[in-house]
Amino acid sequence: MPRLAAPLRRRRLALTSLIDVIFLLLLFFMLSSTFTRYGDMPFMAAASGVMAEPAEPPAFLRVMPDRIVLNVTDLALPDLAAALGALDTPLVLVAPSDDVTAQRLVDVLAAAQGVPGVRLRVIGG
Repeated sequence: MPRLAAPLRRRRLALTSLIDVIFLLLLFFMLSSTFTRYGDMPFMAAASGVMAEPAEPPAFLRVMPDRIVLNVTDLALPDLAAALGALDTPLVLVAPSDDVTAQRLVDVLAAAQGVPGVRLRVIGG
C-alpha cells in the first residue's frame, strides 16, 4: 500500500527578524538623509519687566489675517517696507492678532526685515 505524503505544515513567520529588518532600514534612511536648514529669521521677543523710556515712542504694527495696520494706516504687504523706511522711530512693535497664521506673521516679518535701521519686537499674549 502506497504511503501518503505527510501534509505540509505552514511555518509561522518570525516577526523578530522582520522587525529587525524594518529597524535597520529606518536607521539607514535616518542616517543617510540630509536635512536642509531653512533661512533663519532673527527677531527679538519683548521681555517682561521694566524698560527704559525710549527717546521716541515706538511704532505699532498690527498683523491681522486680512490686513496690516501701521500705527493707524492700513497697508498692503508690498508697501510695508517703504512705510517702515519712512518712520522716525527705529523700534517697531509687531502685534499679531489671535487668529493670524504663523505663515502670515512670517511673511510680514520677512518683508519688514530688510528695512535698514528698523528693529522689530514681537509682542502678544
